[in-house]
Amino acid sequence: MHKTKLGILKSILGQYYSSGEEYVFHCSRCEHHKKKLSVNIEKNVFKCWVCDWRGKDIYRIVRRYGTYDQKQTWKSFGTAVDIVNFSTALFEKQIVDRRQKIDLPEEFKSLANKNMPRTAFYPINYLESRGIGKSEIVKWKIGYCDEGEYAGRIIIPSFDLDGDVNYFIARAYDREWPRYKNPANLGKDIVFNELFLDFEEDLVLVEGVFDAIVAGPNAVPLLGSTLNENHPLLQRVVENDTPIYIGMDADAKKKELKLISLLLKHDIEVRQINVSPYSDVGQMKRGVFLDKKQSASLVNSENYLYEMIKEAL
Repeated sequence: MHKTKLGILKSILGQYYSSGEEYVFHCSRCEHHKKKLSVNIEKNVFKCWVCDWRGKDIYRIVRRYGTYDQKQTWKSFGTAVDIVNFSTALFEKQIVDRRQKIDLPEEFKSLANKNMPRTAFYPINYLESRGIGKSEIVKWKIGYCDEGEYAGRIIIPSFDLDGDVNYFIARAYDREWPRYKNPANLGKDIVFNELFLDFEEDLVLVEGVFDAIVAGPNAVPLLGSTLNENHPLLQRVVENDTPIYIGMDADAKKKELKLISLLLKHDIEVRQINVSPYSDVGQMKRGVFLDKKQSASLVNSENYLYEMIKEAL
């Protein structure tokens, strides 16, 4: 295994020399002309002595610069990252248990059932107008209410890791106002639909639930809020070193830059999706979004600073 891993690193980073238990390569990040990237395969750590790029999982290098086959081979060996201790060292204050539970409205009717009442025509028609079909309805467990407090609204629930509902979105499908009427007295600092997320794969951060439905299976809506050091989503991302794609609304540039700054601070791999000419991801067809995601630009400290200067002008 050690020899195979070294071979993969050599094919990605080029020639190396040995220094005790470490192998020293050229750094692909700062591209310094001398070999300054130290890698210890046994301890599963790396550090560049020029740009200070470092990590507690060498797979970060393979994931960012390796081929698909190299990634799969490396992942087959497993990893030895101590997630608990890593998180404890990284965050001064651990996230407290903020699990909250809520019941869906008594009048909730699932749109994933085979046999539905006639009143289901209207919410289904609304969802179809937004490009949301049966498969998305089933995946997101979408329902509706035709009476009660949430009458005339689509209901999209969020499930925590235990499978309990911890939040739901209620969006009007007729002329009810306001368009959104979400549960009162509940915090939004949750990981929406955490039960269905895979933090070992690319994660897409978007503004709202309908954006997330378009973005696909591993997308998280921020529900109009933003991330901070104590948000559970940030902790999960940092613990798992999850690559992030950001697809925020076109009018949320400052919020997007703040989010990018926070992720870069924790050395998270960030790619920025250009939503133009659309105002948000939810307006796109699925194929359009996938094309935009594929062409998303990698963000680093240099181009982030350039965007900040543009925003300030």
